[in-house]
Amino acid sequence: MTVTATRASEHAQRQADNAGSLQVVSFRLANEEYGIEITKVQEIILVGEITKVPQTPKYIKGLINLRSTVIPIVDLRLRFGMPEEAMTDETRIMVMNVGGKTIGIIVDAVSEVLRISRDQIAPPPPTVCSQGREYLTGLAKLDKRLLILLDVDRLLTENSPALAGAN
Repeated sequence: MTVTATRASEHAQRQADNAGSLQVVSFRLANEEYGIEITKVQEIILVGEITKVPQTPKYIKGLINLRSTVIPIVDLRLRFGMPEEAMTDETRIMVMNVGGKTIGIIVDAVSEVLRISRDQIAPPPPTVCSQGREYLTGLAKLDKRLLILLDVDRLLTENSPALAGAN
């Protein structure tokens, strides 16, 4: 077998292995751990100066200029109805691609990138009927913890004010 054929075979095997798994970026909000598909995350940055925009919902913190691109910033704590907390050294902005738009979400801390097997993911329980259930894609059962998987496309839909001016 040639080197090229061997590499192609190895690549095909990796794709087959990955078909049954999902890569997610995990992050914290309050005492809970959440995850978002890595393909949605463009980059993770430190929180800098955010320009406030008048007459926007409380969860929209404002706009940032990221390499000549103006990006709306959503505080995910406030979006979920959690109490507002002071920013810490661990607070980050996750820059996402949502519906062809670029948007940033503020999270308490980014934890790690995980590969989760599809059989570790359970659908949200039917008893979870609160307002946020439509944003959940499932619950990942990891060792001694649960990771709440979010659908950012539903969470930050095109009709959301957060995306109105996004690039």
